[in-house]
Amino acid sequence: MFWPEEERRRLLQGTGVPEAVDKDLVNIRGEYYTIVLPFMEAHPDLFRPSVRSLELYRQLVALVMAYSFQEPLEEEEEEKEPNSPLMVPAADILNHLANHNANLEYSADYLRMVATRSIPKGHEIFNTYGQMANWQLIHMYGFVEPYPDNTDDTADIQMVTVREAALQGVKGEAERLLLFERWDFLCKMEMVGEEGAFVIGREEVLTEEELTTTLKVLCMPAEEFRAFKNQDGWGKNEREENNLTITSIPKLKASWRQLLRDSVLLTLQTYTTDLKTEQDVLSNKEAYAKLSWREQQALQVRYGQKMILHQLLALTS
Repeated sequence: MFWPEEERRRLLQGTGVPEAVDKDLVNIRGEYYTIVLPFMEAHPDLFRPSVRSLELYRQLVALVMAYSFQEPLEEEEEEKEPNSPLMVPAADILNHLANHNANLEYSADYLRMVATRSIPKGHEIFNTYGQMANWQLIHMYGFVEPYPDNTDDTADIQMVTVREAALQGVKGEAERLLLFERWDFLCKMEMVGEEGAFVIGREEVLTEEELTTTLKVLCMPAEEFRAFKNQDGWGKNEREENNLTITSIPKLKASWRQLLRDSVLLTLQTYTTDLKTEQDVLSNKEAYAKLSWREQQALQVRYGQKMILHQLLALTS
């Protein structure tokens, strides 16, 4: 959030971070002028003019976002309002690793850190902030795990990118209109959205149902789509028969693989550098050491995502 905008976009274009930060800044500005500033102005005895600052509020929000804890909700509570963040001194000094060695446990009376395995004397205790990809870590906390340490890393394929890839194969106005009819139906099924993304991990497709349904609907023959639309999608049994995993990608129908491949190629075009350029820097310790901290962190984000995307290319070839 506090990187210069030019630097943020130059180093993190294609990763999803600039867009996430833009949303944060819009939300923070809206909260400040509609809630925070009016509250401070209504209580001038508590808030002197010098603290009525959007920049100060941004810093406070970042502090809470980076250091607070939120108690996990039970399944039956998920539809309710989320729990308020908790600031817990001492607990917030613990760093994150995907391969962490301790976990937080919540109770009504206390919050405690419990080791998940033996930790030798003098070794650091690592908490987990959750299953977070590197783009999420740098967005929320300003650091990443170097490749290949973050086993929770992911790459996103924007949903509209799949639509764009499908449009590349359209011939004529009738096919174009049919494609948008398919897309609108997917939106109605809540499988896609203009700002959504298909999330691919190293070993699993995290948005399995959404991606499977989208490939199926966009690739099926027109007559089959009409029947599919009339029955309002597929039933539970059919959905279970269409499970999509990383290992099953080479077995997909040729049209599905091609659409997925075209989508990956379009996604790779959103980055400013290619995979080989970044491999060359990472393999050259001297060149890597010359990069600034931010350049190193951004490089790790881009490289991890591209490795996942190139794995998909190999699986769809």
